[in-house]
Amino acid sequence: MHIAKFHTPEIIIGPGSLAEVPRAAAGLGMRRLLIVSDRGLVATPWYPQLAQALHSDRLSVSSFTDISVNPRAPEIVAGFARYEESGADGIVALGGGSVIDAAKGIAILAANGGHILEYEGIDRARRPLPPLIAAPTTAGSGSDVSQFCIVNDVDRMTKVTIIGRGLVPDVSVVDPRTFVSLPADVAAQSGMDAITHCLEAYASLAHNRLSDRAALSSIGTAWRSIERFVDDPSDPDSGTDMAYAALEAGMAFTNAILGATHAMSHPVGGLCDAAHGAINAVLLPHVIRFNAEIDPTPYVELADAVGVRGGSPHAVAERLADEVASLSRRVGLPADLRSLGVRDEHVAVLTANALLDACMTTNPRKPTADDVARIYREAL
Repeated sequence: MHIAKFHTPEIIIGPGSLAEVPRAAAGLGMRRLLIVSDRGLVATPWYPQLAQALHSDRLSVSSFTDISVNPRAPEIVAGFARYEESGADGIVALGGGSVIDAAKGIAILAANGGHILEYEGIDRARRPLPPLIAAPTTAGSGSDVSQFCIVNDVDRMTKVTIIGRGLVPDVSVVDPRTFVSLPADVAAQSGMDAITHCLEAYASLAHNRLSDRAALSSIGTAWRSIERFVDDPSDPDSGTDMAYAALEAGMAFTNAILGATHAMSHPVGGLCDAAHGAINAVLLPHVIRFNAEIDPTPYVELADAVGVRGGSPHAVAERLADEVASLSRRVGLPADLRSLGVRDEHVAVLTANALLDACMTTNPRKPTADDVARIYREAL
């Protein structure tokens, strides 16, 4: 037995909950806030609705929307400059995981100064962040409840992982209505990201009973709902199911941390600028097989949650890996890393960066450089 911590923000979830953001902002003492979003969302109804609601509540609003799919360090620096010049005292992030991670990066600089890449690792940002509300518009990243901030280091061509309890937003506002405009590929990528969070959190060396329950509940819901959601993100039932699944998966992994799939995914995202959820979906079956060689037990329990049963523990883990790959193909995601731009000559640098990633520390099996390189090559 050991002491466990389980950290979550205040959570407001359900259709129409975006209207609760002004009240939440006022409750956190915000008076002049910065909306961090992206250009795509500015063209949807959700950004104007949020901005208008905040204005109607007599809150001063500025915005920063120059965020890439994989948020880059210079973008976060530019966002911080906008935060300062606007005199903001808090942040509302409206968007997917990239937007929310960028907002966290801006908040880190607002409180701690310096350059965002100086905070790579665990608990490097020591001063309390300004108030942060996250309103996710995708169902999968979990950034709205997590202590992770992922930033693309364009010079090293890899993603860096920043972790700290202070990075958990103060409030998560999850409105499934905002999913209706999701393209099918983004719905699939974000959904498979949530499933990856469940599998990695449950098998993590840092798991606990609370994170286990969240992971098992989430993976069952996501597994049943993701195909309907990808087919029609405007379907209210599957959208709400995926909203809850993504939320629980986020709570699971922020408290249990992750593993080799994410550690290996981050360098690929930095190198190829590919979608994070798609990379995870390719790597996850290979990592399941690698970890299960030593101990298949966590994967047997996860397999049971999605209806994969029967046979020896190793056989069940192998079938689970196959089913994950099959599900990924059914929702339209690529089958290999080569499709995402990875080449044989990239394996050495990807391996070196993956071994440095903080997520690797909680993988249930400690891989060597040769192990990581072999998994990358198998995934090509």
